[in-house]
Amino acid sequence: MEKSEALKRITELSELIRHHNYLYYQQDAPEITDFAFDSLLKELEILEKQFPEFIDPNSPTQRVGGEITRVFKSVKHKYPMLSLDNTYSEGELKDFDNRVQKILNEPYDFVGELKIDGVSISLTYESGKLVKAITRGDGVQGDDVTTNVRTILSIPLALPDNEYPAEFEVRGEIYMPRSGFDKMNQQREETGEQIFANPRNATSGTLKTQDSSIVAQRPLEAFFYFLAGDGIDASSHYERLNLLKKWGFRICDIRTRVNNISGIIDFINEVGEGRKHLDFDIDGVVIKVDSIRQQERLGFTSKSPRWAIAYKFQAEEAITRLLSIDYQVGRTGVVTPVANLEPVLLAGTVVKRATLHNADVISALDVRVGDFVHVEKGGEIIPKITSVNFSSRHAASVPTDFISVCPECGSELEKIEGESAWYCPNEKSCPPQIKGKLEHFISRKAMNIDSLGEGKIEVLFDQGLVRLPADLYDLQYDQLLNIEKVLPGESGKPGKKISFREKTVENILNGINNSKEVPFERVLFALGIRLVGETVAKKLARHFVSLEKLLNSKYEDLVQIDEIGDKIAQSLLSYFAADENINHINRLIEAGLKMETEADETTTRGVLKGKTFVVSGVFEHFSRDGIKQSIEKNGGKVNSSISSKTDFVLAGENMGPEKRRKAENSGVKIISEEDYLGMIGPEISE
Repeated sequence: MEKSEALKRITELSELIRHHNYLYYQQDAPEITDFAFDSLLKELEILEKQFPEFIDPNSPTQRVGGEITRVFKSVKHKYPMLSLDNTYSEGELKDFDNRVQKILNEPYDFVGELKIDGVSISLTYESGKLVKAITRGDGVQGDDVTTNVRTILSIPLALPDNEYPAEFEVRGEIYMPRSGFDKMNQQREETGEQIFANPRNATSGTLKTQDSSIVAQRPLEAFFYFLAGDGIDASSHYERLNLLKKWGFRICDIRTRVNNISGIIDFINEVGEGRKHLDFDIDGVVIKVDSIRQQERLGFTSKSPRWAIAYKFQAEEAITRLLSIDYQVGRTGVVTPVANLEPVLLAGTVVKRATLHNADVISALDVRVGDFVHVEKGGEIIPKITSVNFSSRHAASVPTDFISVCPECGSELEKIEGESAWYCPNEKSCPPQIKGKLEHFISRKAMNIDSLGEGKIEVLFDQGLVRLPADLYDLQYDQLLNIEKVLPGESGKPGKKISFREKTVENILNGINNSKEVPFERVLFALGIRLVGETVAKKLARHFVSLEKLLNSKYEDLVQIDEIGDKIAQSLLSYFAADENINHINRLIEAGLKMETEADETTTRGVLKGKTFVVSGVFEHFSRDGIKQSIEKNGGKVNSSISSKTDFVLAGENMGPEKRRKAENSGVKIISEEDYLGMIGPEISE
């Protein structure tokens, strides 16, 4: 192909892909299949490799990242990003309304928008192309995170038409949807990585990650709420939001325009009632005078605009004393600090403990034993310390130094470069790591030996009967009968008593024996290989079919598999290179565990081929995981959230109201369990 032809085709493909991205992410109305879209993208990638001189920084192929940013350059904002005045009361909202009325002395409208709990971002576009992405910083200047922002699929790199000014700025909030955050944390927990505290922290940390390819893998999204520049053909804020949406930016559709403050208060109350059903976190509502002319008349104080205010929802908070800090060791050796608190009532429950996450958090908060600390429930579930009441700190308080040795085995702790967690490296002898690996092995998504739950693994470990998963398959009836142990409770008090009577022992041995029927992909997950979670284990099992072929694979074979990158490949090779791991696997093989994928597991019936489902609720004939496995077995695909690509929402009892609302608004068909069984025909359910 001649260079001129190549440039023409690259330009055509780039515009076509941007068009379909716009339809998918902004309009929720795709015109082509995923396969057709991927084919266009692949063709563009091939051409850009052949003609690298034609690669545009805003090309759709550049979304995957890969650039390393050692230092984030500080850049001054063209328009200062001032903070908003906050209020928590209706009375202060009415005071704000009175101030606006006094200055304007003419009719005006308010716009109410959700206050997304994310990271503020300012994007600059020139000739319709993204040239710069700057964090809020101190409002005057922020960090240049353009390389990372380019990887976020819902942010347009180049706009589809020429109706926009030559240069303009758009501001918004980058956030992580709750569903994506939960799925990411679940995968990190399965693979032994430190989980994130909350979506906002995950978003903030991701945006400052040095490797943009990691950013590309995180489920970041963005909503936009502000447009500035010369020659903008829109005289009100509400019209500018619509203009941004037309240009291809994601605008939150939960907003209102009213002509009095009482309408805003009604909107706030409505949002407050419904926010628990949203798939993203908000911490309030932003109220703005709609007219740009009136905004200019109202002007600014030294800190904030006079034409806007943020009503913030009151997070339930308590203040209590930090009594001590414990350090817990997980199955992968990660050491997590946990705060012991004076009991305090918070969101209807008594809170005695709160996570401190890692050494960096302790340092950032400067939290010390004896301090009075502010405690909130992150996401209204997990207690967290948000700040310290320094005014009440005792003069003799001592800074908290993170421990340097493992609290369980005394080994020197280690830290992996680029990670915040400290690890105990003694995985072979550290008791909580050994017990953690055993508990992972018997867990529901692994070998599913539920008869060994409720502290029985701890008893078997303490009795010296089990140290490796393979030891479970050597257990005998006489070894287990009449074992008794009282587990430790809180504050050193006696806890639950575990007794191994006849029926208990029979159930344990039956459960262990039944686990020999667990499919290979779950056996592979049960091994607890670092970074090999449930999804990765499934991909490996289906690709290699047998453990023997996996053991004989090379680095090049591994990284060719979808979602298997350098770190996972290295982790697998390191695990299988250790003689003790191979010896352990050989014992599991001798015990009769499945180490290859059976024929009926490698093929599907295909009756649901090309159909995508979202599952919600409780089912009569299936467990939640069971119905997902059934969908995949029959050729279908399961997603966690509803999108334009969703064909059916499979609704059980107690379906989530937010999923039902979104399905109805999107026109996605909601089917029952009976409808589903009719689609797949005869099948043995769980």
